[in-house]
Amino acid sequence: MAHAYTPGLKVTRRTTVRKRRLLPVKGKVLVEPGRQVQASTIVAQAELAGPVHPVNVVNWLGVRPAEIRSYMLVKEGDEVEEGQAIAETRPLLRWFKTVCRSPAVGRIENVSEVTGQVMVRGEAQKLNLRAYICGTVVEVMPQEGVVVETQAALVQGIFGLGGECFGRLNVLANSHAAVIGPEALDSSCANCIIVVGSLATASLIGAARQFGALGVVAGGMPAEDLKKILGYEVGVAVTGAEPIGITIVLTEGFGSIPMARRTFELLSSLEGLNASACGATQIRAGVRRPEVIVPLEGPMARAVEREGAEVADGLQVGDKVRIIREPYFGVIGQVAELVAGPVKIETEATVRVLGVRTERGDVVQVPRANVEIIKA
Repeated sequence: MAHAYTPGLKVTRRTTVRKRRLLPVKGKVLVEPGRQVQASTIVAQAELAGPVHPVNVVNWLGVRPAEIRSYMLVKEGDEVEEGQAIAETRPLLRWFKTVCRSPAVGRIENVSEVTGQVMVRGEAQKLNLRAYICGTVVEVMPQEGVVVETQAALVQGIFGLGGECFGRLNVLANSHAAVIGPEALDSSCANCIIVVGSLATASLIGAARQFGALGVVAGGMPAEDLKKILGYEVGVAVTGAEPIGITIVLTEGFGSIPMARRTFELLSSLEGLNASACGATQIRAGVRRPEVIVPLEGPMARAVEREGAEVADGLQVGDKVRIIREPYFGVIGQVAELVAGPVKIETEATVRVLGVRTERGDVVQVPRANVEIIKA
């Protein structure tokens, strides 16, 4: 049988998820291999150098740069408090004394006889690296981080915004095609990752933040609302670091697009369980998908035990796919036919194609490069 290999969009009830949790600089790992961790568990710590505060001492005191050390009250390496005197003049009459004070808590890093400036290094900032998912630490990289593994349900999206979050999964929509407004949200959304159906608008995202929701999962979002949320046009690059106060995962794309029925049914079946979500998206080299991960623990793990782990394979007849190019962008269906030889398409290019049977029952022919597998 002919196979086509194409990017996979995973929507699966059970798979092995491994997450490498790495510090940006060398630090200290706080857990050992075999340790069971929660999403909020701090697995490693590091200290980031504090900000530098330049102080123009000679300008403040009215002296020459070469004379600066004779007016200093502290030396390089000394710890200082905010507002502490670090340099002063010594006039005959003390009423005419001028004092230069530290602008922040920190340490005197440098006293320059060339520029006449003193550099105050602010307090080091402690960085706590959390596990992100509930699972088992299966590998430790000393001073760098860990690998956490778990059996989980996994839903990958098309596009996302915001960093990582973890909380209870709360399904607000009653169907995959439902459209709910901000009025449907209330205090029950606090500390939850909410599933809102086919559409997330800027007003709904605003309400979600107001009620303390941690993440929003939706089929789509109007492109103009994306700009309202960010305040600028998003580029085709990497997302995930936007300071918007919430994580957004779009499972289908832009516009009002019903969430894939299988995706919605999977999320609905997991309602009430603890989940982790990340909106980080990278579309070019090193593709990264936004995701929702629901670790399977206790009775839930036993319920799916017989399903087994998924196995990567080529695209075959009967596989579920999503079309990712116009004119059928966002359409979900099953592979009805894998055409063996190359075919000339409307653009006059000659490519390998396949037939996709849509949910309405009709079969459309598209280039194989224009689909991605939905693993479920």
